[in-house]
Amino acid sequence: MSVNSTSAERLLDAKALRRTFGTFATGVTVVTVGGATPHAMTANSFTAVSLDPPLVLVCVGHKAVMHHALGAGLFGVSVLTAGQERIARHFADTSRPLGAAQFEDVDTDTGPLTGAPLIAGALARFECETWNTCDGGDHSIFLGRVLSMDRPDADHDEALLFYQGRFHRLEPGRNEVQT
Repeated sequence: MSVNSTSAERLLDAKALRRTFGTFATGVTVVTVGGATPHAMTANSFTAVSLDPPLVLVCVGHKAVMHHALGAGLFGVSVLTAGQERIARHFADTSRPLGAAQFEDVDTDTGPLTGAPLIAGALARFECETWNTCDGGDHSIFLGRVLSMDRPDADHDEALLFYQGRFHRLEPGRNEVQT
């Protein structure tokens, strides 16, 4: 017996679905674009896709300012440390100023290949060019070809995590599952 997609969609409550999606812990990134109107957004929908060619993806809602900004074709991604929760909250706040003003209290470096602001002290930073865009319902899936990357001090910091709608960090001394 199969269930057609229309029936299945009606059965799903959006808030319950969001909570259920939230049971999958993710890292936290800030996606950025440079240019005349720089912009940033906190995203946990970031993933490595391919080593050859080197590809990553980020999912962005159609109504988000970043959706239009990514049309420029070049972007940066900064993977945040546990100590950068303030930055994650800042770029998730829809009431923050737009343009260059949103970066005033955040230490960034300008990506030499993309012009995108990259968060200083991040675990890892990627500069990307849009390789493809796919429809993903109320989001678009932006595939980015990695142009450059760096891991400044990544071995010494813990990642910022997002789980069940809240930010988390790994518990010191309990980073590995014992088998």
